[in-house]
Amino acid sequence: MGTDLLSDVLGTVKLTGALFFMVDASFPWGIEVPHSAAFSPIILPRAQHIVSYHIILKGSGWACIPNLTSTRFEAGDILVLPYGDPYSMLSEPDQTPEFDIETTLEFFREMARGNLPFSVREGGGGSPQSKFVCGFLGCDMQPFNPLLSTLPRLLRIKRSPDGRAGLLSRLIDLTISEADKPRLGGSAIRLRLSELIFVEVMRQYLENLPAHETGWLSGLRDPAIGKVLTVLHEQPAYPWTLNELASRARMSRAALAKRFTHLVGHAPMQYLTLWRMQMAARLLADGPMKVAAVGRAIGYESEAAFSRAFKKTVGVSPAAWRGVAAGTNLP
Repeated sequence: MGTDLLSDVLGTVKLTGALFFMVDASFPWGIEVPHSAAFSPIILPRAQHIVSYHIILKGSGWACIPNLTSTRFEAGDILVLPYGDPYSMLSEPDQTPEFDIETTLEFFREMARGNLPFSVREGGGGSPQSKFVCGFLGCDMQPFNPLLSTLPRLLRIKRSPDGRAGLLSRLIDLTISEADKPRLGGSAIRLRLSELIFVEVMRQYLENLPAHETGWLSGLRDPAIGKVLTVLHEQPAYPWTLNELASRARMSRAALAKRFTHLVGHAPMQYLTLWRMQMAARLLADGPMKVAAVGRAIGYESEAAFSRAFKKTVGVSPAAWRGVAAGTNLP
């Protein structure tokens, strides 16, 4: 079996559950969420980046990123906000949020301290009612997150109509069950479940991508480009050339470069460099491996060559990156 590229990327960018809860909202209701930089220090201080997602279990409403986009959602929809943008979730598009930014930040503080239940009520007490699960995940965005960097700013996904929808429902039911009957370790289990739910959401998105869509997942699905991505992830330290990659894809060099860039957003060799630097950044942040050893692990024979490439791509030296990663949120 070949490399599971989605798992490879999610593991390398260190996907981590940060906060997970359910909102039971009664009309009228409105929640305003600030940019993730405002609440990342509250819910996951060491995270580079926060992704939020919402699974709509009941009712309907509107999700809005100010001055950018908005979409109506209903039961069965999944919303993903990959870039940490400020946004609102509202019962009606012109609804004034009851939870303004300061109220939301205080809510995050209380939820992170464990002072609030898994299921929280919000709104004016009227009908119709809406219910949705809210997940917030930490991950690396720098130097390179191929999955998130090509997603739209507000992604609305319909739950898969096939049997796989049952897996998502079972994961949500298990999460609610853990919350309804608190036991030791329950909070940790819910956070791991939130990670699993996000992975399943991404799988459903991949399986239902329209043919015209572009992005890393579209490249993964493409037979020729998927082969190239697979070998790059299986052997990132190998001294690949465009000729060899074109041979693997059974395409000309020009055709491969054009199609790969169109779908993935980067030329093949540029993608390889970015992925190598993401692997290196994770190795530098995670352990005591010497800089030269990190360079060799991703295909650089000398420490000097690796350091030059890392600084050119990332903007700081490997040693500086390690120092920042050991401290607090990366810039």
